Amino acid sequence: VKRIVVKPGAKLSLQKHHHRAEHWVVVRGTAEVTCDGKVTILHENESVYLPIGSVHRLANPGRIPVEIIEVQTGTYLEEDDIIRIEDDYQRS
Repeated sequence: VKRIVVKPGAKLSLQKHHHRAEHWVVVRGTAEVTCDGKVTILHENESVYLPIGSVHRLANPGRIPVEIIEVQTGTYLEEDDIIRIEDDYQRS
């Protein structure tokens, strides 16, 4: 389980995982979620399921920080299972 905060106007890397799925619950702000090319806007107390292998991203289109709780499920939950497709922060 992770708590993730994204500043207004910022976005996380476009990524996927081979071994885990994720469930995101918005606890504050407005989240723009991209999953396999489909963009959805979520508000407080709304959630989304990201299946294993889905290409996904979290962005904050709002004026306040967006805060989500991420619950990971799968056979392997370590950070080296992140395959970044695009990344504004130049991580490999």
